[in-house]
Amino acid sequence: MKFKNSAGILRISVCAAALCAGALVVLHAQQGGRPGAALGVFLAADADSDGAVTRAELKAAFAKWLSDGDTGKTGSVTQDQLAVVVNAAMPQPAAPGGGRGAAPQNKTPKPEDVEKMMAALPAKAPATPKQARNVLVLAKANGYVHSCIPLAAKTIEALGQKTGAWSTVITYDPTAISTENLKQYDLVFLDNTTGAFLDDPNDPSVSAARKAALLEFVRSGKGLAGIHAAADSYHQQSGGGRGVPPGSAGATLAAQMMIAGDKNADKKLSADEMNGLADSWFDKLDTEKAGKVSMPDFTARFAGVLPPLPPPAPRTVPQGRDTQTGTWPEFNTMIGGFFKFHWLDPQLITTKIDDPKSPITKMFDGKEFEIHDETYTFGMDTYSRTNLHILTSIDYDKMSAVDKAKEDYPRADHDYGLSWIRREGKGRVFYEAHGHNERVYAIKPMLEHVLAGVQYAIGDLKADDSPSVKK
Repeated sequence: MKFKNSAGILRISVCAAALCAGALVVLHAQQGGRPGAALGVFLAADADSDGAVTRAELKAAFAKWLSDGDTGKTGSVTQDQLAVVVNAAMPQPAAPGGGRGAAPQNKTPKPEDVEKMMAALPAKAPATPKQARNVLVLAKANGYVHSCIPLAAKTIEALGQKTGAWSTVITYDPTAISTENLKQYDLVFLDNTTGAFLDDPNDPSVSAARKAALLEFVRSGKGLAGIHAAADSYHQQSGGGRGVPPGSAGATLAAQMMIAGDKNADKKLSADEMNGLADSWFDKLDTEKAGKVSMPDFTARFAGVLPPLPPPAPRTVPQGRDTQTGTWPEFNTMIGGFFKFHWLDPQLITTKIDDPKSPITKMFDGKEFEIHDETYTFGMDTYSRTNLHILTSIDYDKMSAVDKAKEDYPRADHDYGLSWIRREGKGRVFYEAHGHNERVYAIKPMLEHVLAGVQYAIGDLKADDSPSVKK
């Protein structure tokens, strides 16, 4: 069985706009295929925001990176320390399909995506509601913002409307999660929530009250369902998440700075070496010997000052326990796991049916199927069959060695659940890991799966929810 949809070809032009004497300058600076490094260095150095960088400004920027990266106050920085501060200075363009940042979330799905979703809706729910049901869709993302969020919300609304299974209220406001407001609902659906989606950054007591309200709502006998990035919430890298991804603009530029500036080959950059590097690079950038370099000239010439990178070392896949830790353990356990890694969309995944007898997987007829999407794996500290009743999972044996090697800290048991249910107190939880790309919401069996999962969590569809592995 194959669920196929064509993957769009994304052409991303990474550009940055800056006010420079009232003009909008569009930049397409690339270093080794990594856009934005030249702009990041320029903006970090242009202290007086006059649209040009002087020698003194570039030296001051490098000195600040040394100071910020030298957490141990040793007078020098390692490449990894430098990468952290340099990466923080780099422009962070939105990833395909969404983005990060403070911009308001889009709340309107594309009409063509809605049309495809509506055409795939099942005609009938697997269970007759015991009473009128009300679902609250929370679509607040406090980290990565998926482009599919408004479509996913519309999908839940449309599933309920067409089948009569529930009525839906959609909100992007976490203040909706309160003890009083939740009394009118039977289920909360977490629509690609990311980060600390319930937290009020200015009032910890408000955050605590929202968390308590959600936990009590479910444990008192109500339902919780989530899709995809509902599990990319309340977790971080061990040690606070300050790691810099290999190949990122910051990591790449830090490596090039080390190659060019580490004169005594001690694998560190001292204050003198950083100062000398700034002098050397400015001399190459200031070809007119004007004492300053404009932003267009800086970004156009920057690639020419960078040393070539050595060939990458053969990749060694780290083994053992992963480095993710949960920041809200009760939620991490309740939803069933937290994000650790993903294969990029449109990764081909063969999905196997772990419980073919469940009414929540009936639409798959017990047959494996293929799907293209971004596919999550989960931190070892929460995902466990002793806590979950697994419905579907990755057929890991059918993945190529190349694809397997993309994941750091792979599970030794090769157990990668994709959808599951579980009890939480008197309540019920359903989670589906796929749902990153809009194409998933046009696959009828997937919509039937979500419909059945929500009906289980809401309390209308009975299903075996005992843990897949007994403790």
